[in-house]
Amino acid sequence: MNISIQMAGVLGLIVLLVLLFARMWIAIAMALIGFLGFIYIGGLDPALMILATVPYRTLSNYTLSTLPLFVLMGIVIANTGIGEDLYHAAHTWMGRLKGGLAMATVLACAALAAICGNSMAGTITMGKVAVPEMRKYKYDESLATACVATGGTLGFLIPPSLGFILYAILTEQSVGKLFMAGVLPGLLLVSLLISVIFIIGKFKPLSMPPGPGTSFKEKIVSIKYTWAMVLLFLLVMGGIYGGIFTPTEAGAIGAFGAIVISAISRRLTLQNLFTSLFEAARTTGMIACIIIGAFIFSKFLCISELPFSLSEFVGGLPFNRYTIFAIIVFLYILLGMFMDVMPAIVLTVPILYPVIISLGFDPIWYGVIMVLVMEMGMITPPIGMNVFILAGVTGSDIGTIFRGVWPFVAAELLCVIIVTIFPQIVMFLPNMM
Repeated sequence: MNISIQMAGVLGLIVLLVLLFARMWIAIAMALIGFLGFIYIGGLDPALMILATVPYRTLSNYTLSTLPLFVLMGIVIANTGIGEDLYHAAHTWMGRLKGGLAMATVLACAALAAICGNSMAGTITMGKVAVPEMRKYKYDESLATACVATGGTLGFLIPPSLGFILYAILTEQSVGKLFMAGVLPGLLLVSLLISVIFIIGKFKPLSMPPGPGTSFKEKIVSIKYTWAMVLLFLLVMGGIYGGIFTPTEAGAIGAFGAIVISAISRRLTLQNLFTSLFEAARTTGMIACIIIGAFIFSKFLCISELPFSLSEFVGGLPFNRYTIFAIIVFLYILLGMFMDVMPAIVLTVPILYPVIISLGFDPIWYGVIMVLVMEMGMITPPIGMNVFILAGVTGSDIGTIFRGVWPFVAAELLCVIIVTIFPQIVMFLPNMM
């Protein structure tokens, strides 16, 4: 039975989703469906040519060299205790306030995100450091764990973000502009999360008792614990914004700087250096395989003409573009509930990116919106990756953490609404470059 090429694209997408829910590794699933779909539409020889050329062209992409460098920087920081220093400084300044320990946790997560680029490092580090401290002062378990799980997601928004690097590779956008675009929305989201903690403290004061007071001298002294974060952030983001070096060069400087700072702080040993190198290589290899699979699958989608047909269909709908955009956001929220963030980005960008462009939205702005919505998926049931990671680190019940995340999910949704109404928040710094 012959089917149209568009229908072949739809069937390929359905089979891919079935394989993903069957827990097949996403890189293999995307490459397999892309290869078989290309055989059906274009023939065996062109499909073999795609299989032979895409891995090389993908891995030789200059932008991809940014990835292992920022991964290494984040892992070195996570393995050498710099995150603990950030929490100690935030704790000293805010601990005595009602909800101060939770606020300090969010601030420490944001600071760690500014030098790590991923959510896992912040979640694991603060899970080990901040949750026991909040338990010590009789914080509500749901609140204590939820603020850590949510704060950890900031690593995917506040640059240098691996999510932005992946989006840039898939859409051929500027990594530097995406990094700059994430700064102000990141600060906005941090403010909203702290506001949520403040509001909860007003209505449920017993859920977050104040911590110990500290003298002004102790506050000033605690600033010394932030020097590594400030220096690395200025090196990386200041260099990119100032046009001193490219994002790839910034990644190299950041990774080298993290190693040097850890060595100067006498926290870098041969063991944790080799551990960091091994973890960075493994993580980079995993992401690279996913990207290769995504490009093979996107070649199949292109030859099936599905994205272009979808763009035409959406463009002909009797709705304004913001209604269609709201539907896309809702689909991302649903997808984030069932998939990890990176696979979700890889799966959806080849399909929905042409739709967004056809609607006239800015691709840099859309990248920030997409990352924000994917962040929500990292803490919402049934598959909130940060929640599962935190439960493993702290021994907390998964249901208890999920019960506490909903006010923070509302804050993230509010952030999406604000940057949709005021896109200047996203575009101000990129336009200044």
